[in-house]
Amino acid sequence: MTSQVRGVQLARLLGQWHALPGRRRSPDYAALAGAVRGLLADGRLPLGVRLPAERELAEALRISRTTVTAAYRQLRETGHLASRRGAGSWTMLPGNHRVASSGLWTPLDDLDMIDLGCAALSAPPQLVPAARAAAEDLPRYLCGAGYHPTGIVELREAVADSYTARGLPTSPDQIMVTSGTQHALDLVLRLALAPGGSVLVESPTYPNALAALAARRARITTHGLAADGAGWDGDLLLGSLRQSRPKLAYLIPEFHNPTGHLMPADLRERVVAAAHAAGTDLVVDESFVDLPLDGTPLPPPVATFDRHSRVISIGGMSKPYWGGLRIGWVRASAPQVQRLAAARVGVDMASPVLDQLVAVHLLADAPAIVSARRAQLTAQRDALLGALAQRLPDWRVTVPRGGVTLWAELDGPISSALARAAEEVGVRLAPGPRFGLDGTLERFLRLPFTLPASDLVEAVDRIAGVRYDLDRAARPQWREPVVIA
Repeated sequence: MTSQVRGVQLARLLGQWHALPGRRRSPDYAALAGAVRGLLADGRLPLGVRLPAERELAEALRISRTTVTAAYRQLRETGHLASRRGAGSWTMLPGNHRVASSGLWTPLDDLDMIDLGCAALSAPPQLVPAARAAAEDLPRYLCGAGYHPTGIVELREAVADSYTARGLPTSPDQIMVTSGTQHALDLVLRLALAPGGSVLVESPTYPNALAALAARRARITTHGLAADGAGWDGDLLLGSLRQSRPKLAYLIPEFHNPTGHLMPADLRERVVAAAHAAGTDLVVDESFVDLPLDGTPLPPPVATFDRHSRVISIGGMSKPYWGGLRIGWVRASAPQVQRLAAARVGVDMASPVLDQLVAVHLLADAPAIVSARRAQLTAQRDALLGALAQRLPDWRVTVPRGGVTLWAELDGPISSALARAAEEVGVRLAPGPRFGLDGTLERFLRLPFTLPASDLVEAVDRIAGVRYDLDRAARPQWREPVVIA
């Protein structure tokens, strides 16, 4: 059955769709068509969705039906809409698009784009030597079938040792190796959440986690994070757990994506206790745990306070090492790991042995690699902060204590419009609404500092230019003509 978006839903997603550079020179229908293309490009409007009827959308946006008709016609001409008389119009993408590094659709001719939509580092120099060493180790595994649903023992031991070093005693039997952190989350959801189950998430949160929950048709409730350094409101978070009693809660306590907040130790303990009382399983995403900056001390892992197997921790090598190395893991009780492995057999059997061997060698060199990453990220973060302070001083940014992203509060609800405008000058942005539900968070923008400092400064210069264009391109105020009798 084809899904459909209603007029009021699309209007909410479109937000300030008319706030575009050069607005006075472009008609309403062109601005509306551009806004719909922007929603398709950043993934908030899925492919194959039936759009509302022209009259319905016109009423929701309080514009003429003629404008909507012209916008739909332009979308059909550009290959973003397919229509059939009497049946409706469905979203699609033209053939000259591809999937970008962020997983979103993008034109084929934008290879020189400064991509701030993807919060990931390039590979460290140690990767090639690790790959060579892994190839030398591979013959030891060639006599077997190569299927290891929980992962090769060497890697599970290395990951278990890293948890033990953080103060959480862990055995290899409590570790399951996956094909990345997102794969780990998907497997956990398959095991712990029935379709339509209730889930509590932070707002904002990681967009791909929301996508995974949507695939399970989860009923999502949110706990809002403060835009400043306060982060979680402990009483509100615990109250949400007690009142909604969700089946599962997904949290990012270490350098939260996208805000960069770090959950304090006392709140971690209280959250685990509240989850146990509510019958809620906690899925704790530790993707950024290896990236504290400025010497920030890390609180104990959330699972340290778990006495009832309520906490399932997921992590991986994408952020501190390289996203192209698809290695993640789950830390849980040994029986839970075995149930996950049984569920995995129906999905992908096992992770590649060679990739796991590469991960073993990288983890053996972790102190040097991670130390260099932290220094690199600190310098790039400071360069981004300096450029923002100079070019966009009205934006409010809390300095993150770790991770790879800034969460900027803008000087108006313009995030989506700014992202569309920045695309025109060669900068890809992830607007705030991508990190929430139903088109909210238009006053916010995630800015990763994973690119070289020169690229970050250049990107801010371009963003500042189009930001000022948005002000100059305010929607004109029309007046009725004077009647001369």
